[in-house]
Amino acid sequence: MNNAPRATLRTAAAGGLLALLSIAGHCAEPQAHPHWSYSGQTGPNKWSEIDSKFTSCSQGKVQSPIDIHTADAKHAALSELKFDYQASPLKVIDNGHTIQVNYAPGSFLTVDGKRYELLQFHFHKPSEERIDGKRYALVAHLVHKNAEGELAVVGVLMEPGAKRPMIKTIFDNLPLQKEKEVEVPGVSINIATLLPENHAHYTFSGSLTTPPCSEGVKWFVMKTPVPVSSQQIAQFGHVYKMNARPVQASNGRVVEIND
Repeated sequence: MNNAPRATLRTAAAGGLLALLSIAGHCAEPQAHPHWSYSGQTGPNKWSEIDSKFTSCSQGKVQSPIDIHTADAKHAALSELKFDYQASPLKVIDNGHTIQVNYAPGSFLTVDGKRYELLQFHFHKPSEERIDGKRYALVAHLVHKNAEGELAVVGVLMEPGAKRPMIKTIFDNLPLQKEKEVEVPGVSINIATLLPENHAHYTFSGSLTTPPCSEGVKWFVMKTPVPVSSQQIAQFGHVYKMNARPVQASNGRVVEIND
C-alpha cells in the first residue's frame, strides 16, 4: 500500500437505476449523495433517517448481512456456480466507504440458467457475514448484474494466512484522491485467483449492505475462506478500522447449503 492511501465504498446511494449505477462504480456526482457512515449519527441505525430513499434499511424484511447458522441451513442440490472470469485492467476507486475495483466487461457468473456480469468487487473489514457467530478478518463482495437488472453478490471470506499476490497488487496501487477512479497502466488482475478451490457455498435472498439497502439481491457466500497475510489485513485496517454493517434479522428466511 502506498504511503498516503485513502479508500472507501459507495456500493449504492439511491433507489432504482441510481442504485445500480452507483454499485457499479459509475455514479457521476458522488459528492451529491447523502452522507452516511458506519458509526455515530450517520451510522447504520440512522441510515433510514438520512434520506427517504433509504427506508428499506430499517423497514426491509430480507436485509443483509446475516449470521448464517449452519445447523439451521438446508442442505440442497443447488445449481453449480459457473465462474467465467477473465483478466481485467486494474481500475481502483476510493469512493467514500471502501476500496472498490471496477471490472472490465466480459466476466460472468452463471447460476440457475441466468448469466450475471461482474461489475465490481470491494472489501469490508471485518466480514459483514457471520458463520455461526464468527466474523472473518475481511470479505470481498463480487457484485454481478444480469440482463434483467437483477443483482447477485458472491462473498469471499478471508482469514490470516499466506500473502495473496492479487490483494497486494490492489493495495499497492490505491488512488491518492477520493471518489476518482484510477486505472493503473500496464497492470491487470484476474478475480478468479481470489476464489477458493472448493466452490461450496451458502445462498439466500438479501439486500445491498449499504444504503439504499435495496432488496432482491441473490447472495452466494463461499464456505471456504481464503488466506491473506496479516500484513495485508493490517494495510486495509490502516485505512478502514471497520466498515461492516451489523448483521440483520433473518426473519425466517431459508439459507441453503451446496456442499
